Amino acid sequence: MTNSQAQNGQDGQEAAGGAGPEDPAAGGSGGGAAGGTARLAQAVRAAEQALIEFEIAVETFRVEVENFSRLHHQRLGPMYSRLDELDAQIAEAVAARSGDPEDVRRAQELRAAVLPMPGVEELFHGWMGSEGLWPEAQAMLTDQSVRPPQKVRPSEEARKVFRDLVRKAHPDLAQDDAERERRDAFISRVNAAYAVGDEAALRELAAEWEAGPVPRERQLSESEELYARLEWLATRKEMLTAVAAELEESAIGQMLKMAPEDPDALLEQIAEKLLADVAEREERLAQLVAR
Repeated sequence: MTNSQAQNGQDGQEAAGGAGPEDPAAGGSGGGAAGGTARLAQAVRAAEQALIEFEIAVETFRVEVENFSRLHHQRLGPMYSRLDELDAQIAEAVAARSGDPEDVRRAQELRAAVLPMPGVEELFHGWMGSEGLWPEAQAMLTDQSVRPPQKVRPSEEARKVFRDLVRKAHPDLAQDDAERERRDAFISRVNAAYAVGDEAALRELAAEWEAGPVPRERQLSESEELYARLEWLATRKEMLTAVAAELEESAIGQMLKMAPEDPDALLEQIAEKLLADVAEREERLAQLVAR
């Protein structure tokens, strides 16, 4: 994740796990039970807000990884396939000349990697998936313009609206099961719109939320319930930390960390390198065949 996202994550970890049974907020010689409960309630609210910010950072990065992965496959997938095919052809040419069993084995292995068992999408060459024709294929068949690949990232304005919505409508701010269910369903729609960078849909959702029921103000709970809430927040924080680590350690996550501000430029660099690799292998294959 970016530095700001990492900072949000650190803040969320510290706030969500920063209180416990030995914390002065539980009340002590310096204050009464009412003052201790008030301080504990304040700590819970701070931990909730920090966790929401952490969730926003993780979800933002997840969308970036997902979009970059899709764009990476769309733009560079054919080049990787060409390289695999050339490697197989080179190995076959070497095996045909040498007759060495190890060369034959390697050629067979590379050829098998080039020809995996096709799925529905592979059988129809990207025209059809498990749910029918892809929008791109439908557009081509009806002489409509094919939509360009999705942006790597939603716009800055979309990101701003998304963050504001999550902060206001997060399910952790619910006071009862019915309100939590309403918020869960709403946030699912927010995430879906953000995942495709639909700024107009996000603005419509923002207007819908503002016109909806006004959440009740949080009522202070008993100390035992507040401690249970802090424990849940800490558990949730640990889960999100694991998700963030998995995203960052993935191949696509590592790529994004190399160029967080301009992933498109990184794709161009990778494409140039792949084109050079293709040219080098084509030259080598031509030399082998010409001998």
